Amino acid sequence: MDEASEFALFRAIVDSGGISAAALALQSSPAAVSRRLSAMEERLGVRLAERSSRRFRLTDEGLLLYERCRSILDQIRDVEAEVASRGGAARGLLRIGAPADFGRRYIAPHLSTFTAQHPGLDAHLLLSDIGLENETDNCDLVFRFGLPSDPTMIARKIASTRQVVCASPSYVGRRGVPNSPEDLRAHNCLRLARRHRLIDRWRFKKDDEIFDIDVAGNLSSGDGTVLRSWALSGEGVSWEAYWDVADDIAGRQLVEMLADYQCSSVELYAVFAPSKPVPPRIRLFVDYMLKAMREVLKESAAE
Repeated sequence: MDEASEFALFRAIVDSGGISAAALALQSSPAAVSRRLSAMEERLGVRLAERSSRRFRLTDEGLLLYERCRSILDQIRDVEAEVASRGGAARGLLRIGAPADFGRRYIAPHLSTFTAQHPGLDAHLLLSDIGLENETDNCDLVFRFGLPSDPTMIARKIASTRQVVCASPSYVGRRGVPNSPEDLRAHNCLRLARRHRLIDRWRFKKDDEIFDIDVAGNLSSGDGTVLRSWALSGEGVSWEAYWDVADDIAGRQLVEMLADYQCSSVELYAVFAPSKPVPPRIRLFVDYMLKAMREVLKESAAE
């Protein structure tokens, strides 16, 4: 058995959480996978994992091998993809992270189209509003609002849009419309929760004056889609990226508030690890989304 195959087997076992799950993923039998793992341990002269019918735990040697073989396999995949993509094709596995509502509306449909254009490409999309990170969440590419916390990552700006304060006509009928940012303190504000904090301070600007308003409410969520649905059902006032609610405002399902005040803009970045060259599957999809979002912004501006 060649080393690359052994590494791939071991990675599959660890990623799957055990021999039985790996056998299912590899379309093999648990006995065959177990024999191959035992043969690897015998060749290396170390125990790679403590395993029983109920437990699978890596030894220190197994953890070291897993970390190194994962890196080696990723490098092999990138080299193969680079060589095979000289004709402009994306190949390999592309793992993408994105905010939930934005990812459903814009990344998912464009990703399926892009993947259909590149038959050698497999893609996995992870959606979350907790603030995904490339290494922590095992993503090749993360679309996020704002710059990453890791300054060593490459961040390419894809698009920006304004933020708007909005609520449903039913909410406005019950609670009225705020005339200034300070009036939001008397409203039920729907707040987004990131991985480490609750966004309960909303910033506005008018002329040269800045208004930082601490808002409160009885509903918050780590999922932007939930906040939008609450706003649509009349639960409160939401602070939304315009491209997420443009259709709702145009269809009068939501009412924009405080239009005389400027909210901070939302800047979308594509974040990926530095590499020379950047793997084509990442580079080509970033270019694709840059063009796609330009079209989205043109459509929003026309409404």
